[in-house]
Amino acid sequence: MNHMTKDKLPEAYERMFNRVFVCMKCNARIRADLQRVRLGKVKCRKCKSKSLRPKAKERRG
Repeated sequence: MNHMTKDKLPEAYERMFNRVFVCMKCNARIRADLQRVRLGKVKCRKCKSKSLRPKAKERRG
């Protein structure tokens, strides 16, 4: 990841990664509180799945 983004624009970094989760089934992005996601109270709007992961901060591969 380009670290200039985090250094120069912390508000952009927060907007892109803070409290953002991705559905494991349909890859939809959802902004939610970490505690609610861990408790299973948040579900995907598109497929109604409760399996969410944090958005990756670096590209893989």
